[in-house]
Amino acid sequence: MFQLTEKHITQFQEDGYLMVEGLYDQEEMDLLLQIGKADQEKEELVHSANDAAGRESKLWLTSDIDQEDIYNGFVHGRRIVDTMERVMGDEVYLYHYKMMVKEPKIGGAWEWHQDYGYWYHNQALYPDMASCYIAVDRAYRGNGCLQVLRGSHKLGRVEHGRFGTQTGADPKRVELAKQHLDHVYCEMAPGTALFFHANLLHSSNPNESDDPRWSLICCYNTKHNPCLDRAGHPSYRPLEKWDDSRVKELGRRQWAEMQEKFFDLLID
Repeated sequence: MFQLTEKHITQFQEDGYLMVEGLYDQEEMDLLLQIGKADQEKEELVHSANDAAGRESKLWLTSDIDQEDIYNGFVHGRRIVDTMERVMGDEVYLYHYKMMVKEPKIGGAWEWHQDYGYWYHNQALYPDMASCYIAVDRAYRGNGCLQVLRGSHKLGRVEHGRFGTQTGADPKRVELAKQHLDHVYCEMAPGTALFFHANLLHSSNPNESDDPRWSLICCYNTKHNPCLDRAGHPSYRPLEKWDDSRVKELGRRQWAEMQEKFFDLLID
C-alpha cells in the first residue's frame, strides 16, 4: 500500500505533480474498465470535445457522491483523499469525477491548459485545487498520454481562450514556458495515478495508435476555497472517507448486477 512521505509532499510542491505507480491493482482496473464500457447510465452523460484540428475526444462528468458504485469507491477512497489532503494542506471535497476516452486512431488532442483556467470562472477564489488521474489502461506517447510542464503551477493562472470546442492556455505563454521548464510525457501502466495541481499546464496528443486510452480523473477542491455551487462543480460539502477495500467490493457487486441484467434481457 502506498505510503505518502514528506519527500513526496515536497516533490508535489516543487513539480506540481506526483506520480504513484501501482496505486491500484489489476483487478481494480479490470473491473473499472469492464463497468465503464458497459455502463449505459453513464453513456447518457457522454459528450465530445473537439481539438483545434476538429478531432474528437469523449468524456462524461458528474459530481454524484451518493451512489454505492465503483466510481465512488475510488473518489471516497483513502488512497486518493488522504493523499490529496496532505499535499494540499487542508480538508478536501469532491469537485467532480470524469471518465475520459480516446478511441484508437480518432481520439483527439487536449490543448495545453490549466484546470484552474476553467475553474477560475466558477469563482473559485484560490487555485488550491487538484486532480488525481488514474490510468485505466496503458497510457503512452502513441495513444496520447498526458503531458505536463514540470513546475508550471508556479506560473500563476495563464490566460485561456477557445480552441475548437476546448478552452486552452495562451499558446505564446505556453511556448515561453516550454523554453524554461521540463516537458514530461507521463507514460503510465494501468493502476498508476498522477496527482496534479490545478495550475499545472498539461495536454495530450491525439491517439494515433490501435490502443484505446481510458482514464478516470477525480477532482477535488479544498474546504477553504469558496466557489459557485454549480451542477458538476459544487461548493463545499463534506466527503465521507471509505476504506479502500470498497473499490473491489462495489466493483464486483456492480459488475455481477450488470451481467445479471444483460442475461435477463437475452432471456426476454
